[in-house]
Amino acid sequence: MADISRDEAFALLKKYNKDHFHLQHALTVEAVMKYFAKKLGYENEAEHWGIVGLLHDIDFEMYPDAHCIKAAELLKDGGIGDDIIHSVCSHGYSITVDIKPEHEMEKVLFACDELTGLIWACALMRPSKSTKDMELKSLKKKYKDKKFAAGCSRDIIAKGAEMLGWELDELLNNTLEAMKATEDEINKELDEL
Repeated sequence: MADISRDEAFALLKKYNKDHFHLQHALTVEAVMKYFAKKLGYENEAEHWGIVGLLHDIDFEMYPDAHCIKAAELLKDGGIGDDIIHSVCSHGYSITVDIKPEHEMEKVLFACDELTGLIWACALMRPSKSTKDMELKSLKKKYKDKKFAAGCSRDIIAKGAEMLGWELDELLNNTLEAMKATEDEINKELDEL
């Protein structure tokens, strides 16, 4: 399904992203996307879902004012096919582009992108600096506090849950569980950079 290997996708991402925060976010969204692919019955597409997650913010570090617009050009120049380009760009729907998430994978990306940032911000406030000991009620408390991690749009997260036909608590819980399950793997890869 993916027309690029994971290693090639990561090399392409690193061509435009050097900041530790952006690389961590990309690896987190990749892992969460693979987790959801397996959970939702798309196990044979998990690598593809992961590559979309890995590349979703390829343009954000260098071109924040053209986010999800410049991505199409960077991905095309990197030899990426139109299906991945559409999926990557669709997570900017109603924010920077009019490319609507259509496939369930695209809706998951739209819903989880902002949420993973909020969950990491919550984790950093914990003594453990980890998601592994975080409970849903703690996440919900921070979610309701609009001043906490104000850059993480609660409207986008809620709109993503609605797109998927999920209750907000279901999205929050499933994404938290995905991050707990993949945190060690992400940290290991970051340590190897």
